[in-house]
Amino acid sequence: MVSAELKYVSYRHARHQVRDSDLLLFRRRGLISIAGRGDHSHAAKAAWWNEDLFCLEVREWKGGRAVTLSSQVRRYPGRIDVYQTNPDNLWSNYDRAKATRAMRRLAGCGYGYWGVAAASLLHLPLVRLLVWADVRDDEYETRPPFCSQACAMSDRIGGGVDPVSHLADRLTLPGDLARSPFYQYLLTLIP
Repeated sequence: MVSAELKYVSYRHARHQVRDSDLLLFRRRGLISIAGRGDHSHAAKAAWWNEDLFCLEVREWKGGRAVTLSSQVRRYPGRIDVYQTNPDNLWSNYDRAKATRAMRRLAGCGYGYWGVAAASLLHLPLVRLLVWADVRDDEYETRPPFCSQACAMSDRIGGGVDPVSHLADRLTLPGDLARSPFYQYLLTLIP
């Protein structure tokens, strides 16, 4: 996404536009964003608990957790893009509540270091020419997920829609989620 296209909105004004299971993509240049051919290096999901808006994520060094979205906006100002999940309700069978519950249940899990390394390597240009992408999804992986894998799994297993149907969850990077028609850019959060 080109920075001229970004719509910066303060958290205070934006928070009520964010719905359960909306996608949160964190912009940062690094190996994951480069391998994923995009601007994002981390993925998470939004969840409301009463009047509090949370960021549900599986993060390196921390694993699965739930933190307030406001704390993440303060920590990463202008770098969290909110994507509407299932824009215009085109996927009528999608269940936001079950997708959010599936993501919430990952709290406390480990981080999938092996998986993110494998997915990143398979996205590199030379390797992509030599190896076919796996499109098969297992119902549940035996190893802990990494961030974008967790988001894809929660929408597929909990919500009933595979957001990147041409790629296995375990190979899905944040850039793949950003390009999926199942998500649509809404705004970028600032304090």
